[in-house]
Amino acid sequence: MKILFRTLLPLLAVSLFIPACQTIELYEKSVTIPGHAWDKNYKPSFNFTIKDTAVPYKLYVVLRHTDQYNYNNIYVNITTQQPGQDSSRTGRYDLTLATNEKGWLGSGMDDIYEHRILLTPAGQEFYFRKTGDYTFTIEQIMRENPLQHVMNVGLRLEKKQ
Repeated sequence: MKILFRTLLPLLAVSLFIPACQTIELYEKSVTIPGHAWDKNYKPSFNFTIKDTAVPYKLYVVLRHTDQYNYNNIYVNITTQQPGQDSSRTGRYDLTLATNEKGWLGSGMDDIYEHRILLTPAGQEFYFRKTGDYTFTIEQIMRENPLQHVMNVGLRLEKKQ
């Protein structure tokens, strides 16, 4: 029985670890929104270094808000500064946070909801073109200013294996 236990336990541990190797957490950072009221002039930046351009990545916006947030979505501009570039590139995103049928789409605890929203379309892979330091800046562009009941915003980057 001891031999069976000694043999099965390592095999079980390895088999549980293998599915977890599909993606590697490479970078995740969130910043607190002062007073839970996101002013348009507050544009958090996220910096990371890309060393491998041969593999695809998944890029997410991470957003935390209270259940008092007044909208089903949030509009943001995400500006990217690539290595060796003086200019930047900005994209506008409409991020869905809730639907009338399902309610809040993120995971919730009490009255706080967290969303991890993939920015690349489903089924498409995203590659960085250059190695080096990247800066991503997130700006809320909703009509309400400051945007109430937003607690945190962040960026998550996963390297797909």
